[in-house]
Amino acid sequence: MPLDPKYLEILNKNTLSEKDFATLNTLAQLVRERILEVVSKNGGHLSSTLGAVELIIGMHYVFDSPNDPFIFDVSHQAYAHKLLTGRWDSFETLRQSDGISGFTRPSESVQDYFIAGHSSTSISLGVGAAKAFSLKGSNHTPVALIGDGAMSAGLVYEALNELGDRKYPMVIILNDNEMSIAEPIGAISKYLSQIIAGKFVQGIKNKIGNAINNMPNATYIVKRFEESLKLITPGILFEELGLEYIGPIDGHNLKEIINTLILAKSTKKPVVVHAQTLKGKGYTPAEGHLEQWHGVSPFDPQKKSLAKSSVESPTSIFAQTLLELADKDSSIVGITAAMPSGTGLDKLIKAYPNRFWDVAIAEQHATTQASALAKEGFKPFVAIYSTFLQRAFDQLIHDVGIMKTPVKFAIDRAGIVGEDGETHQGAFDIGYLNLIPNFTLFAPRDLATLALAVKFARDFSSGPCAFRYPRKAFLLKEEIFHSTPFEYGKLEILKECKSEILLLGYGNGVGRAYKCLLELEKQGINASLVDLRFAKPLDKNALISLAKTHKKWFIFSDSAKIGGIGQILSAFVQENTLGIQICSLEFEDAFIPHGKVEVIETKLGLDTQSLVTKITKHL
Repeated sequence: MPLDPKYLEILNKNTLSEKDFATLNTLAQLVRERILEVVSKNGGHLSSTLGAVELIIGMHYVFDSPNDPFIFDVSHQAYAHKLLTGRWDSFETLRQSDGISGFTRPSESVQDYFIAGHSSTSISLGVGAAKAFSLKGSNHTPVALIGDGAMSAGLVYEALNELGDRKYPMVIILNDNEMSIAEPIGAISKYLSQIIAGKFVQGIKNKIGNAINNMPNATYIVKRFEESLKLITPGILFEELGLEYIGPIDGHNLKEIINTLILAKSTKKPVVVHAQTLKGKGYTPAEGHLEQWHGVSPFDPQKKSLAKSSVESPTSIFAQTLLELADKDSSIVGITAAMPSGTGLDKLIKAYPNRFWDVAIAEQHATTQASALAKEGFKPFVAIYSTFLQRAFDQLIHDVGIMKTPVKFAIDRAGIVGEDGETHQGAFDIGYLNLIPNFTLFAPRDLATLALAVKFARDFSSGPCAFRYPRKAFLLKEEIFHSTPFEYGKLEILKECKSEILLLGYGNGVGRAYKCLLELEKQGINASLVDLRFAKPLDKNALISLAKTHKKWFIFSDSAKIGGIGQILSAFVQENTLGIQICSLEFEDAFIPHGKVEVIETKLGLDTQSLVTKITKHL
């Protein structure tokens, strides 16, 4: 049902009456209903975006978007923004192939300033925009909406450090949905902060500033009084960094939000507006600290519960195996960066809270501290999604690779992850890890070999190692081929025949290769099948031996073609003058869009029929 335009017209008014606030509150209710309606059908981020509805309505009322750019941190909480900017009807296609993105995307709307899928970038982007406005002589104001969880990343403080020094006009809305500040302190802080940041006090500060500089005793008294106020407010950190601070305010009270944002905008300074919100606001089952409602698959909103899959996932097998090993080996420790349930480490954190840690959104810190743990004789497993491990690239080189510490990286969500799109696809970990000296890279092909991969990583002590596995199910069932333990640097021949054709898979690519093998056999084409197992080091002797009888190699791996397994093997073939024709069937040089995994695979030509057609044409 289309949204009545009268609800949007009010966002352009200059004044608000009590009746108008009632209209805005009705708009907030309609937005929530639309979000719940679509997310329950398509899946997506739910609790975080429900909690930000009033804040986003307030932003659109007070500021002139897109001239005042709205910069959403992560942007999975920006569904209300999409609904208020001409995408009410197209919201039906949320996260679907060729539909609108689950994150902000400039190519989708001029109202989306930047694409954002990883956290903690908004303030840095805001500083850049503020610098540009200053150089242009523009009076526009960047507005950043950032969640409290994103404040744990170092990039935030790098940006705040400069912003507090240069004083560019900017409004930072801190969406605090963890209710981490106790009520008494929050009430006092709310009152004092509004007074301290108000026009009257700010005016007095400016007028008497020069006078009190000539009165030492008065200066001392004034400064001590102001410092004593800061000590009982949660804004002391921001104040000390040189930013104005207002809050906490009620992040669901539109009147309070709008009045506060008008005040913050008028200061022409960098201001932090601290708003307390409730995750999942408006849909009772999702309200509060319930991580399972953060990102959801399609569900029945009337049942008010999420369906549980009965199929064991790679993540669950990793966690189960690591827990079994940790029960017997106290030197095993583990780290994740704000993804305890997503990586399965929540079970280990619960069982061994002193040995397994969630270090918040701090992949760099997770990587570096793991290296020190390894140096001290522990066996650290760092469980992070492929796309997020990218954030720790320097630490992988400087703190792990050079030191050659035996850190074990469990890379979840490798390959195509689906509806989250470009920023989340796990396409690059092979490429960026392979170029780092001292790293060992390997991959399981199914659930059984994933358990063996965890055990191999536990025992490997010659340097850092990394193994990757997909988000959902492996393409290959574990009962198809007998599982044997990993042997350092050794591949495994799964099927060998008298043919010049070799299908060579890595990780989940083995399952893709096996499906192609079955289809080729139906066409009377025989081929051998190999599980590479190790991307680094390669099994040189076995590959040279295979090259004597198999002159056409087809490479399967859920990875970008550039820097992927095909290029690794091409370099090997060239160095050893093997005279092999190599055809890589990995991802082409483009960011992978959002949509259901099966749909995206078909669009990329990675479905079995398309791959077989490519192989036969190549032959």
